[in-house]
Amino acid sequence: MEIKIGVKQTQREITLETDEDAKALAARIEEKIQSDGLLTFTDTKGRLVYVPSASLGYLEIGAETSRRVGFSA
Repeated sequence: MEIKIGVKQTQREITLETDEDAKALAARIEEKIQSDGLLTFTDTKGRLVYVPSASLGYLEIGAETSRRVGFSA
């Protein structure tokens, strides 16, 4: 699924793909925001992204989609 992260005082957003479960990810994000902790994300390529929850502008979690196979639209 795709995650878009908006950071305060920054015009660009951080976009990454992850294989993490959406419900588990949402619960972890809520916990870190309430405790003013450091949000960590691991994308599908193994890269780590760290975002302080205090500087978080917005966070958008995309829907989980399965890959389509074949030639039909």
